[in-house]
Amino acid sequence: MGKTLFDKVWDKHVVDTIDNGPQILYIDKHLIHEVTSPQAFNELKKRKIPIARPDKIIATADHNTPTINQHLPVKDELSRNQLAQLSKNCKENNITLYGLGHENNGIIHVIAPELGITQPGMTMVCGDSHTSTHGAFGAVAFGIGTSQVAQVFASQCLLLQKPKSLRVTVSGKLKKGVLPKDVILYIIAQLGTNSGTGYFCEYAGNVFEEMSMEGRMTVCNMSIEMGARGGMIAPDDITFEYMKNREFAPKGKIFKDKVAYWNTLKTDKDAIFDQEYSFNAEDIEPMLTYGTNPGMGIKISEKIPNSEDASSEKSLNYMNFKEGESLLNKPINYVFIGSCTNSRIEDFRVVADYVKGKQKAVNVNAWLVPGSQKVVKQIQEEGLQNIFEDAGFKLRQPGCSACLAMNDDKIPEGEYCVSTSNRNFEGRQGQGARTILASPLVAAATAVEGKIVNVVKYLN
Repeated sequence: MGKTLFDKVWDKHVVDTIDNGPQILYIDKHLIHEVTSPQAFNELKKRKIPIARPDKIIATADHNTPTINQHLPVKDELSRNQLAQLSKNCKENNITLYGLGHENNGIIHVIAPELGITQPGMTMVCGDSHTSTHGAFGAVAFGIGTSQVAQVFASQCLLLQKPKSLRVTVSGKLKKGVLPKDVILYIIAQLGTNSGTGYFCEYAGNVFEEMSMEGRMTVCNMSIEMGARGGMIAPDDITFEYMKNREFAPKGKIFKDKVAYWNTLKTDKDAIFDQEYSFNAEDIEPMLTYGTNPGMGIKISEKIPNSEDASSEKSLNYMNFKEGESLLNKPINYVFIGSCTNSRIEDFRVVADYVKGKQKAVNVNAWLVPGSQKVVKQIQEEGLQNIFEDAGFKLRQPGCSACLAMNDDKIPEGEYCVSTSNRNFEGRQGQGARTILASPLVAAATAVEGKIVNVVKYLN
């Protein structure tokens, strides 16, 4: 029987199997940040265990960093201490750190791909659930807990049960105004937030094959929102073209040899998945969430569905929405364009293309937060910053920002925020804040109109 893409990468990294049960998996790259690493460093220090492979670890400051005045001392004491601790731990253990102010600084799931650290066929982990982003390259990438961060520090391995395999196929032609974010929000709305539990998901079909790497990263990033351990897309010419000449990507003959191997990382025709789902691209429209989990999503033209579920009623009460209500023309005072889901250059090009020659609505606070210093540079070099400023938007500095309210960028209580991030849980963007997940295009249109509009009708 043939192997899936997931099988090919996972099996190649198995060091040992314990009594036909859990497996010891070797980890190629360990990504860390300031929030989930301090306890793991302390654990090793306490037990006098050295870091096994510091050369396989990359660190950045991103979660609770401010997105304005990064050259000044960080005001929040907890954030300041965590950042100082990360610097100290990395220095003591000879780990590469891209701290605040470094030209490579940014959100960990943005900088690793853009620097060429993320590569096909790798196993990658981070104390962060959205590590699934890197699966866009055909890597087995997943989030781990703090005790597992310590495990990888100590051994460069993890003891794990191998997940089952799932394939989601989307075929056909996407409609105008439908972005990769809409594709994954549609899949999650159709399947639910528990559909991927216990599985590693492969995305297949021409829709994903035709997507840019940035679009694929958006899709794989949100695999975790349907409960999957991770998401993957087979590497191809689009992958290799994206990787070429990146700082830490292989060069010359080594790159050619790698590509020859990476080309074998495709699911065999006779491989069998534990679960399969298929969708038609033509059925997808720009999406919005209306509740407090990413599975509560509707097409922008639809009304909030009726539900007998008590948790759905609780969600609607929190959001102050009603069954049968349309979200169109709902006034919105906050728009957040950023996060590890949608803060890459392609996302800002989409926004700039839409807002060019227009003006931001006076009632809207719009936060444009690039995912890295490199994205900031591209925005400036391509003249996008001028477009944003002419339209009344202000560009902030890189960081996780208003995705998770661990920093200064919080949405006030009771306010709605149309957000390009990945989670709409209660209080995710600030205590009492109400999050509506959407694509960068829908977010841009909301910022301009000051309310939710059917963006398709506004496209040329």
